[in-house]
Formats: sequence, structure tokens, C-alpha cells
Amino acid sequence: MNKVVYYVATSLDGFISGVNGDISKFVHHGDAVEKYQADLLNFSTVIMGRKTYEFGYQFGIVPGQPAYPHMEHFIFSESLQIENLSKTVHIEEMSIERINEIVAASPTDVYLCGGGEFAGWLLDNGLIDQLKLKLNPIVLGDGVRLFGNSKISLVAKLIEKESFESGLQFLTYDLK
Repeated sequence: MNKVVYYVATSLDGFISGVNGDISKFVHHGDAVEKYQADLLNFSTVIMGRKTYEFGYQFGIVPGQPAYPHMEHFIFSESLQIENLSKTVHIEEMSIERINEIVAASPTDVYLCGGGEFAGWLLDNGLIDQLKLKLNPIVLGDGVRLFGNSKISLVAKLIEKESFESGLQFLTYDLK
């Protein structure tokens, strides 16, 4: 069965971005970033929240177009409205059943591209199978938390660890 994989950059203190979406302190170049980009080619389906999709606009994503051209996109939002959607971009209402349908229909594991609030909702509902942290050697102090406002308590199992010269570590955990 396919997994939902939350593959995300985080600071040492658990933030996926700083205040106002600031990601300037995260590592943006080098072998770790190349590995991440290559890993994304293994996914054919991506799920994300509205804020994450809209965050991509500042990096050139055109509203309604895919952020990852090779993936089918499912953006979960109760308020996002875009008139000209690509045939690979779908806007969905928050629904456990819909997440399960998407995961079951995907030919690969499903890439969870954040953000914190959406990831927290998924975690609260037991819908994240694996966590792949790109742990950056930075402390942000404030910003968007890895799992938003989720208060879930769990013990994860570390299944893989990789270190890079930049100080980045990739840590893979099974959550179920």
C-alpha cells in the first residue's frame, strides 16, 4: 500500500519556515538539495495545503499550474478558487476519505509538500506514514511549525540517516 511521505526541510527547533515565510537561512544548494530533487522524481502524486501552493507563486508558479510538472496535484483548501486549472491540478475539500482515495489511486507513494497546518491536520488524523526531515543546522526561533498546532504525541522509528557536508541531515522516520 502506498504511503503519505512528509518530505520537508526543518530547522533544529522544528520550523519549516521563519516568520512571514522566510526560508533564507535554509540550505539551498549542494549535494543534499540535489538528492532531494532527485528523490522527488520518485513521486507521481503530491498533496499540499493552500498556503504552501500559494507560497510557490513567489518562485514562479502560475496559479492553476503544477508546482512539479511530473506530478498530479491535490491542493486541500476550503477557500482557494482558481479559474484556469491545469488538468493535473485539483482543488479538494479537507476530507479523510478523499486523502485515502488519492493514496489508493496513486501509482507511487504520495509526497506531502506541507505545510505545517495541513501536515498537523493529517497527523491528527493518522494519515502520515513516513516523515523525511531535511534537518538544517539553523535555529529560527519562530515561524511555521513542522506540524502546525497539532498536539499529537507519538514515538517514531528512525529507519534511515544521511549526513551532508553542508551540515544538513536527512532523517527518515516511520510514523506508523
